[in-house]
Amino acid sequence: MAALSGDPSQEPDVVVGPLELSARVDDALAVQAIAFGLSDEEIDIRRYIVLRHLLNRGARAFGATTATGRLVGFVYGMPNERTHWWSTIVEPYLHSTGNAGWLNDAFVITELHVHPRFQGRGIGRELITMITDTADEPRSILSAIDTESPARALYRSLGYQDLARQVMFPSAPSPYAVMGAALPLQRGN
Repeated sequence: MAALSGDPSQEPDVVVGPLELSARVDDALAVQAIAFGLSDEEIDIRRYIVLRHLLNRGARAFGATTATGRLVGFVYGMPNERTHWWSTIVEPYLHSTGNAGWLNDAFVITELHVHPRFQGRGIGRELITMITDTADEPRSILSAIDTESPARALYRSLGYQDLARQVMFPSAPSPYAVMGAALPLQRGN
């Protein structure tokens, strides 16, 4: 996985569109590793998880690439099912806040990452709105680290609201928030 070199401001425009994630999984994980601070061991585990997720009904991905073919951001997700691992973890938290119904008829954003040198250009917003615009479900759910961050601000600007906070995933060092929004996502900002 090669690191990006050169000044990103010198890169040509970034194009967002459908991504064959199984073919570009290593490129996507390189972006996630930098954006999210993953170790090599975590990357290996996530490769397996991503490829397994892509086998689910309705799973799809979008990517942000430069004219030179460099992948600088990606998102993937799928229609939620209560039997998915993620749903089984968040369901008790959502139940305790009266929001367990959000697990039904929802499109879950599984991962969304933009290389830090390409953040602040609206790429994350374009990725998430583009993928949710393809969803047949009336709502979207996701989880994000439960801290005030640019990612949480982006999600709120799109209409996502906190459904449960202080959600602990096994082996995750920090708590997460589960957020949900009606589709289509809000535009503007």
